[in-house]
Amino acid sequence: MKWIDLRSDTVTKPSKEMMESMMNAEVGDDVLGDDPTVNALEMMAASLFGKEAALFCSSGTQTNQIAIKVHTQPGEEIICDRLSHIYNYEGGGIAFNSGVQVRYVFGDRGRFSANDVLQNINPVDIHFPKTSLVCIENTVNKGGGSIWRLSQMQAIKKVCDENNLNLHLDGARLFNALVETKISPKEIGDNFDSISICLSKGLGCPIGSLLLGKKDFIAQSRRIRKVFGGGMRQAGIIAAAGIYALNNNIERLKIDNQKAKYLETILQPLHFVEEIIPVETNIVIFKLKKEFSTEKMIQHFAQYHIKIVSSGVQIIRLVMHLDVSNDAVLEIEKALISFEN
Repeated sequence: MKWIDLRSDTVTKPSKEMMESMMNAEVGDDVLGDDPTVNALEMMAASLFGKEAALFCSSGTQTNQIAIKVHTQPGEEIICDRLSHIYNYEGGGIAFNSGVQVRYVFGDRGRFSANDVLQNINPVDIHFPKTSLVCIENTVNKGGGSIWRLSQMQAIKKVCDENNLNLHLDGARLFNALVETKISPKEIGDNFDSISICLSKGLGCPIGSLLLGKKDFIAQSRRIRKVFGGGMRQAGIIAAAGIYALNNNIERLKIDNQKAKYLETILQPLHFVEEIIPVETNIVIFKLKKEFSTEKMIQHFAQYHIKIVSSGVQIIRLVMHLDVSNDAVLEIEKALISFEN
């Protein structure tokens, strides 16, 4: 029996059509700048968000870490939410790669306000690190796929401009937010100095992320990518998957979001559920009552050939993606309803 994998939307397999586009890709040496498919993907992504240039990288962690490195100097400080991916899940890369420290704020499911930024900018004083960068994540993974409002981002951009701060967007699941809010990519692009977007999550690519920004920023980022060991050669094979995804897989993310919201309705009356983070996109996070075991739930789901993971004490996370069929959702529903401990 085929397994249903809900551990992440990173587990997606490329479709037959995506594989065909990969196998037919024209390639060159990307480090030398002559892979035509990589160049086409970078131009396509930059144009989509109204940015001057883009850089193709292997992962969202790499694009985020490159952006932080370019935007900061050692000894400075960045502002982000305590739930942010760059703070929790990138291996301490902020300190290791860039030599900067974090001022984290306590937002609402990973979303903070312009006033939060203003209150956390250090004064010009030799006793304090210089505040140089603000980072937000949209959607917020640990916030259950929570979405930022455009007005929130615009207000933070205004504070950043007034205080000479750069603003970076970790948009790993940005397209899941855009299909819900109908905000255009260019409206997003107008509000950030740099943007990271992942191709290997809901968009279904086997690998790849893009960093977007001005030409001089991307030129510096390309140098840092090389230093980080991230230069790729005949990368057009994987870049072709990105082109296919941007052309074909954005609007269908709405389906993943709808499936997650359906599971929320199934969970709401169940006796073992303590709390559900309100579902906005494709991530379902719920807390078990203290008498129920996450390990037993994981084992129970395995009996239905469903893979799930714990995301903290008494916390279960289910992630919808393009490989979760309608029939799979019914199996997930059966597994949830039949769980007893």
